[in-house]
Amino acid sequence: MRSGVVFPHRSPGHVRQASLDDLGQPLHDVRFCVLDLETTGGDPGSCAITEVGAALYRGGELLGTFQTLVNPGQAIPPRIVVLTGISEAMVVTAPAIDTVLPSLLEFIGDAVIVGHNIRFDTAFLNAALTQAGRPRLSHTTLDTLALARRLLVDEVPNCKLGTLATRLNLPNQPSHRALDDARATADLLHVLLERVGTMGITGLDDLLALPTIKGHPQLSKLGLTEQLPRTRGVYLFRDRHGRVLYVGKASNLRTRVRSYFSGDTRRKVGQLLRETDRVDHIECPAPLEADVLEMRLIHEHEPRFNRDGTRWRRYRYLKLTLDEPFPRFSIVRKPKPDRALYLGPIGSTRAARRVQEAIESVVPIRRCTGDPSRSTRTAPCVPAQLGVSLCPCTGEVDAEHYRAVIQRIVRGLTDDPSLLLEPLDRRMVELASSERFEEAADARDRAQALARAMARQRRFDAVRSAGTIRVELPGQGGAEVCNGRLVSAWTDDGQPRLGFDREEATPSPDQPIASDHVDELRCIVSWLDQRAHRLRLVHTDEPLQSPYPKLPDFVPTEAAG
Repeated sequence: MRSGVVFPHRSPGHVRQASLDDLGQPLHDVRFCVLDLETTGGDPGSCAITEVGAALYRGGELLGTFQTLVNPGQAIPPRIVVLTGISEAMVVTAPAIDTVLPSLLEFIGDAVIVGHNIRFDTAFLNAALTQAGRPRLSHTTLDTLALARRLLVDEVPNCKLGTLATRLNLPNQPSHRALDDARATADLLHVLLERVGTMGITGLDDLLALPTIKGHPQLSKLGLTEQLPRTRGVYLFRDRHGRVLYVGKASNLRTRVRSYFSGDTRRKVGQLLRETDRVDHIECPAPLEADVLEMRLIHEHEPRFNRDGTRWRRYRYLKLTLDEPFPRFSIVRKPKPDRALYLGPIGSTRAARRVQEAIESVVPIRRCTGDPSRSTRTAPCVPAQLGVSLCPCTGEVDAEHYRAVIQRIVRGLTDDPSLLLEPLDRRMVELASSERFEEAADARDRAQALARAMARQRRFDAVRSAGTIRVELPGQGGAEVCNGRLVSAWTDDGQPRLGFDREEATPSPDQPIASDHVDELRCIVSWLDQRAHRLRLVHTDEPLQSPYPKLPDFVPTEAAG
C-alpha cells in the first residue's frame, strides 16, 4: 500500500514550531496530530517501523489523515505478524521510512503530537530521523496514557488503549493497525479534554502540566486558577472569610499558582490549599512593581503562611542617646523623632547586640543603664571596674573627656568608619597572630556585623537622600521613587500602572527609616543595583551615590581560623 494523505477540511497551513508563548493558547485553537506506529519490535535501535498512521484535529474537528505501510528493511517476526496482521508480503513494495518522513513531517506541521505512550512512537521517529540525517523532533508532545492514569485510574482496571476504548464506548476501536489506533486515541483525547474542562483547564500549558499533578488531594480546587492570566503579578490566597493566607509574586501567575498542586509536598502547602477558598491577583508588568506590591501586601495582611510575613517586626535599632549628659547605647524596636543617633534597622535583637558589642570593644562608652545623677550604687559597675568603660558610676568621669568618646563614635558611624573598624581589624590580627583563633573569629564576626550594618544603611540613605528619582528601563517602562518609596510605575507605552499618595507614602529622609518600610526600600535598592548598567536616570533631586568609600566586609580568612 502506498502512502495516503486525506484532508477532508484542509485549512491554510504553515510549518512553524510552537513557541513558549503558544503553550498558553486555548485548547480549542490547538492543532493536535494523533500519531501511531506499528513496528517490528520494541527497541528503536534494532527494530524498524512497518506502518504510520496519523490524524489531524482542531477543536474536535478532523482536518486530515495520514496512512502508509513502511518497508522496514528487515524481517517481521511472526508474533508481530499475528498481532498486527502486517506481513512481509504487504510491505515489500512499500516506501522506506526515509522516503515517508518528508510528507509525514509536512502533515504534522506545527501541531502538538499526541499518542498513547507517545514516547514509544517518538523514539522510533527520532531514530529514523537521525539515521536519515535529519534533526530530531522538537514538537510539543502529549501522552494520553499519562492523562488517563491521572483522570481515569479509578474507573478502569487498566489504562491500555483497548480497555479504555471498550469501557468508554469510543466510536473507534483499536486494532493494532496504525490509523485505527490513531483514531481511537483521538477519541480518547477528546473524552479527556471534556474531563479537564470541568477542572478549569482551558490552555495547552495547563493540559501538559496535568500529568505531573500526582493525585493531589486538593485537585478539585484547581478551578480556582482558571481566571489567572499568564502575566507577571502578585497573587493572594484567601480563605472562605476573605482573610489573606499567603501572598506571592510570579512572572507567570497562572503557571506559578498551579504549581502548588504539582510536586510541592511541603506540609504547609497542603494546609494552605485546604484552607484556600479563592485566589486573587493583581497584574504588574514590571518586576519592581511586583516586588514592592508583594512587600506592601505582606506588611498589610501579615499572612500566616508567609514565613517572612512578620520578619519586619523583629527588626531592631541601635540607638545612641545623645540627649543626656552621658550618652549610651540601647536597642529599641522603633526610632523616635529625638536627638538620638540610630543605626538600623538590624535583623534581630541578637544581631543588634553583636553590633553594639563591636563598638563597645573598641570605644569605652558607658554601659550602665541607670541615671548617673541619681545613682545609688555603692561601687562602680563591672565594666568600669575592668577598665573597659568610662562610666559615671565611678564618680571620676570627666564630662568633656566623655564627650570626646561620644564624638568618636558619632564620626565612626557617619563619615569616618575607620575610627571603629580599624581597631577591630588590628585586634583581630593580633589575636590570630597569638594563635587565639576563637577570639580572633569572634572579633572578625563583630567587625563584619558592624561593617555590614553600616554598609546597608549607607545604601538606603543614598536612595532616600536623593529625594525624587525617576528612571527608565528601555523596553520595560519606568519608575519614580521618592525618599526611598515607590510612588509610581508605568509601562513602556507611558500608561500609569501604580500610584500612591505622595505625602503619605514618602517619609522624611531626615528621620531613621521605619521598620515597616525597610523591606520595600531593600527591593528598590536591589533593583537599582542589578540594573544600573541598563537604567537611564531621568531625574534625581540629589546625587544618587554615597559620598563615602566602600566599607570592608571582613570575610572569614584562614588566618582568623
